[in-house]
Amino acid sequence: MRNRSTDAIGYLRVSTEEQAQSGLGLADQRAAIEREAARRDWPAVTFLTDEGHSAKNLERPAIAEAIGRLRAGQAALLVVSKLDRLSRSLLDFATLMDQAHREGWELVVLDLALDTTTPSGRLMANVMASFAEYERHLIGQRTSAALQQRKAHGARLGRPQRMPDDLVERIVREYQAGRRLTAIARGLQADGVPTVRGGRAWHPSTIAGVLRAALCSA
Repeated sequence: MRNRSTDAIGYLRVSTEEQAQSGLGLADQRAAIEREAARRDWPAVTFLTDEGHSAKNLERPAIAEAIGRLRAGQAALLVVSKLDRLSRSLLDFATLMDQAHREGWELVVLDLALDTTTPSGRLMANVMASFAEYERHLIGQRTSAALQQRKAHGARLGRPQRMPDDLVERIVREYQAGRRLTAIARGLQADGVPTVRGGRAWHPSTIAGVLRAALCSA
């Protein structure tokens, strides 16, 4: 088993609008994490910042770097001051919690008292996962209905005119059947299905994007 660092990564984010206001909120986010780090005697906190990025998905440079470091064992903990700095989608957040559990790192969200290193924090995480499951079923039902309606009218489905309809339908069908985004991505990769850009690597965030695009196209 590889040794995992006990250090923490503090994640900060401001949107384009907030960035236009001199990075409004970055200092407050950092201060909140530093106070918690001092209270809990975390050995070290490395701060990573996404400036000018929204929370509509997890496809952001700094969060990608943070997850890469956590996966590699270079840190043990991802800390954010508020949930909306990390994600505004329960679907994405649940995917991230699942990834943390599988890869052996922890997640702390200060404004929700969500801390997967503690029993009460894990309980909060389970509650949020339940809401994410409810959201998953709603998205699956609505996306399926949207796909069927568009198909009946002869419209093309999926991400902008590039993803085959049968591939979109496969993703929706597996999602409705209860498969996690990670499992769907792994299945596509195992079957050698290319991405819309011709790549080989499928990611949970890509699957989530397909589902949102199919729903929004209705």
